[in-house]
Amino acid sequence: MEKILVVEDEESILIGLADNLGLEGYDVTTAKDGMAGLALGKDGSFDLIVLDIMLPGLNGFEVCKRLRAEGIATPVLMLTAKSLEADKVLGLELGADDYVTKPFSPRELLARIKAHLRRSGMQSPDAPVHRFGGITVDFRSYEAARGGMPVHLTALEFSLLRLFLDNQGIVLTRGEILDRIWGKTVYVNSKTVDTHVAHLRQKIEQDPSSPKFIVGVRGVGYKFTAESCLTGALR
Repeated sequence: MEKILVVEDEESILIGLADNLGLEGYDVTTAKDGMAGLALGKDGSFDLIVLDIMLPGLNGFEVCKRLRAEGIATPVLMLTAKSLEADKVLGLELGADDYVTKPFSPRELLARIKAHLRRSGMQSPDAPVHRFGGITVDFRSYEAARGGMPVHLTALEFSLLRLFLDNQGIVLTRGEILDRIWGKTVYVNSKTVDTHVAHLRQKIEQDPSSPKFIVGVRGVGYKFTAESCLTGALR
């Protein structure tokens, strides 16, 4: 049974989400403030976190930021009453995987939750270990490291990186990335792709002098360039 943490301070929304997700067969844990949500989320036992932005104590932005700083890669779906593009982009830049604006359709939210859980479970247990430019990525354990030091990637970033590695040298359009990562039943725009790719690149291309593994193709999308790998071939 997949475990979902819901962090929401509005009682009616919290109860409604817990009931609906429970009826869908999920094991649901709830929290009503940011500090409680952070404490629960840090144990890393949840398959997905539904996180409201406007919370007492710590807001959702800060909770998400601290979870990612702790190396928690659990998918985070943020709930926000704010419709400003800047607020949505901030959440994504802090490590959130998706967002839903209130008021939302329960069916839409459930579809997005299922899409993220399905993507998180897509990695094959015998997936290979990849090495490039001093970075080692093990998709079996969801671990990445550079020179023995951990590189903290979110579940969505692992999925993005796996997609690029499986399609080395092939240009993937933003539309293809949206379909393969978010699914056709979930609506997000192309800016979401750009935000997450930029975040991934910051983590795997930290050194300005290091090779650029993910290359943007103007007006089209992105590709992973195997030619830039310091170790030659990936295995």
